[in-house]
Amino acid sequence: MRACRSCKEAMHSCITSQKFAFTHLYKDEKTMDVHIHDCYEIYYAISGGKQFLIDGKFYDIHDGDIFFINQYESHYLSQVDQAVHDRIVIAVHPDYLNHLSSAHTDLDYCFHSHNDSSPHKIHLLADAKKRFLYFIHKLGTNEGFGEDILDQAVFAQLMVFLNKAYHKTGKENEAEPHSQYHTQVDAILAYINQNIQGNLSIDALAAHFYLSSSYICRIFKSTTGTTINKYITAKRITISKELLSEGYSVYEVCEKSGFKDYSNYLKAFQKAVGITPKKYAQFNL
Repeated sequence: MRACRSCKEAMHSCITSQKFAFTHLYKDEKTMDVHIHDCYEIYYAISGGKQFLIDGKFYDIHDGDIFFINQYESHYLSQVDQAVHDRIVIAVHPDYLNHLSSAHTDLDYCFHSHNDSSPHKIHLLADAKKRFLYFIHKLGTNEGFGEDILDQAVFAQLMVFLNKAYHKTGKENEAEPHSQYHTQVDAILAYINQNIQGNLSIDALAAHFYLSSSYICRIFKSTTGTTINKYITAKRITISKELLSEGYSVYEVCEKSGFKDYSNYLKAFQKAVGITPKKYAQFNL
């Protein structure tokens, strides 16, 4: 299997093939705003120094950390420093992983059991890091006759390995310790997530927290790397994708996900996802 040249190429290849794709990146790409994908993402850090904001939770990134992000979780990679960030990103189509799973082995587990004791992140120790990189090397060298079968076999082994590591970490983990970010931003994120259907204008948030509008925007942007409005829109799009997949109508989803204007909802959804809510529902029911 050939490694893709960028995250965007890997995501596109995954969606097109309905299988999986990977990329090994040594240089920083242009940072995307808070975003969501229609596929799972596995993010392995070979070097640290950055920070992830995933579904309202902050995670510092260290060498050996691996993150599991599902298709409904908004995320954003903060530019904490200017160092070269060496990482491997794997895009996985949910249907493909479901096909590889069995009644006794749920390979989706690491993407859908996120809570305080089982967060989005686990840390691989030295032997586990070597094992992970061994699988990536195998995928990158498979070619010629039987390449597709070998790719599937290696990928299945990789996912079994990662889910075992995730199960083990979930049993040992306590809640992820707070990253070094402004405590006020933590409270703002929690309030937004709990009141996503309500009035979350800058003025309303500023009044709720007894802060000025300029101050609340400044601390949010400096801490997360994105704006309040971009984060709220991405969160609402994430919720609307999940509701559409559950069979709610587009009008119901518009209201339940917190959009007050139907036309703005359609524009925001198509810009973020690439298709209309109606087409997304047809493809994902």
